[in-house]
Amino acid sequence: MTKVTIVANIHAKDDRIDVVKAELLKLLPITRAEDGCITYDLHQNDEDPAHFIMLELWQSRELLQNHSNAPHMAAFKAATADATTAFTVHKLTRIG
Repeated sequence: MTKVTIVANIHAKDDRIDVVKAELLKLLPITRAEDGCITYDLHQNDEDPAHFIMLELWQSRELLQNHSNAPHMAAFKAATADATTAFTVHKLTRIG
């Protein structure tokens, strides 16, 4: 089984940083308890507080997909739909 690394970049609107941060923080304990989650770490850019980065490591693509389809992810997307300017997810395979 090949592990999957995720780098998610979330950019909040300047006036909604606190909302996005609070919603991201809600995801941490729920996601960390999910089957297949190895790491799920949230970071905030020191030079741009509206930019959040989630670094994730999953046991497999299937378990990552389960996470993506989880109710708490749908709730996060709904709660932040008008609070972000960009949300990009990069799926990576470690090669070295």
